[in-house]
Amino acid sequence: MRMSLKGKFSLFIAALLICTIGLLSGFILKGVSGYQREQLEQEMAKRTEAAAARITQQYVTGTRVDSRTFIQLQGPNLAMELGATTGIRVTLYDNDGLKSGDSMPMAADVNAADALQLALRNNIAYVTEGDTLDYFAPLQGPDELIGVIHFQTSLSAQHAFYRHIVILLLVVGLSVLAVGLAIGLFYMNRQASAITKLKLSTDRIRQGDFLHNADLQRYDELGELSQGIDAMRLSIHLNVEALHKEKANMFSALQRLQLLEQQQKQFIGNVSHELKTPLTTIKAYAELLFLYKDDPALIQDSSEIIIKESDRLHDMLENILRLSAMEKYEFNHQPERVDLKFLLADISTRMKGKADKLGLTLLTDLQPANVWADRESLVHIFVNLLDNALKYNRPKGSVTISTRIVGEAVEIAFCDTGVGIPLELRSRIFEPFYTVNRDRARQSGGSGLGLALVKQFVDKQNGTITVRDNGKFGTCFVVTLPLA
Repeated sequence: MRMSLKGKFSLFIAALLICTIGLLSGFILKGVSGYQREQLEQEMAKRTEAAAARITQQYVTGTRVDSRTFIQLQGPNLAMELGATTGIRVTLYDNDGLKSGDSMPMAADVNAADALQLALRNNIAYVTEGDTLDYFAPLQGPDELIGVIHFQTSLSAQHAFYRHIVILLLVVGLSVLAVGLAIGLFYMNRQASAITKLKLSTDRIRQGDFLHNADLQRYDELGELSQGIDAMRLSIHLNVEALHKEKANMFSALQRLQLLEQQQKQFIGNVSHELKTPLTTIKAYAELLFLYKDDPALIQDSSEIIIKESDRLHDMLENILRLSAMEKYEFNHQPERVDLKFLLADISTRMKGKADKLGLTLLTDLQPANVWADRESLVHIFVNLLDNALKYNRPKGSVTISTRIVGEAVEIAFCDTGVGIPLELRSRIFEPFYTVNRDRARQSGGSGLGLALVKQFVDKQNGTITVRDNGKFGTCFVVTLPLA
């Protein structure tokens, strides 16, 4: 049967107190009993000495007779005299063991032959029966043993005192046992309560609760154990948290690897497809040139298409190499203070000819703003966004370049009046080779790499790029850069 620690402590304290009180009581009672016996023996020895002196005096000063005759003749009177003097029963025996006098002649004879024989052999002997003590001592005369004196006294007072001591020890022992048990249980309850707290703390740790604190404000071994458990709990908690973070990081890294692998496969597929299209076109028109060498018009058209597709293929390869280099190597740029209003005005002036050629209106609304960035990267970003706004616009449409200060940043918006970009496709327009309308992109010479490069350049400048609608028609690309 399982017993709690508190129960074991209680039994241990009770057993310890009972044993201690029992041993102390035994020693005390043994001491009391020994002291009583010693006192009684001394008292009896004094009485014997006084009686022997009186009898010897009577024997020496009286008529000279032998000891047996003396004790037989004087025994009754001497017994009465000594009994009156001591207040107890006195019996005299001659040296043959025959009774010669008794202070209480009507009392029953004492059956103590063994003790009497010991006294006749010059020894002191006594017999205790109930509350009565029969004490036998030899009476030594000047020359020989005169006889034996027998004192019979009551031990009721000694026994009553002994019983009183026993009762007192019992009461004191029970009181000490009760008080000691109460104090011990109180102390043990404190210890057991502390141990129970430590057990609950370890149970919570085992269940995975590492935030519970045992909180034992003690300055003993249990307090040190509590501090050790708390230190272990904190260490386990930190290790588990580190493992969870490591697991999350590994899971995130695995997801990124899977995403990169998927993007790599998609990138390779897109590159293969995009390279195959112009190469197929070039091959087809080259075969036409080989077959129809005498057709000037066909030669002219085929040559123009081959040159156009070659330029498109060249631009595509340049963008692929640039994008790959940006993703693989640390971008080496030279930041400087750039006047955005001046830079955007210069770019719009250079691109105005293309806008006029396409029949589009190019508008600007520029506020003074300075940024700390790489100038060439900004030129690439702005030219690409403006070129897209011109290429994917409606006939007789417009493109507006505007800047706006927002807090500690500046927003540069390129808004067109084109066909727009569906909301569900905007999350993918910065992916390499992704185009909203593939046929239209091919007609305009687009490869789907421009916005991917723009996104990379913007990120390198600690900026952001977003897409929003431009009213009912068109799209706005907004680049946000921190002010210098």
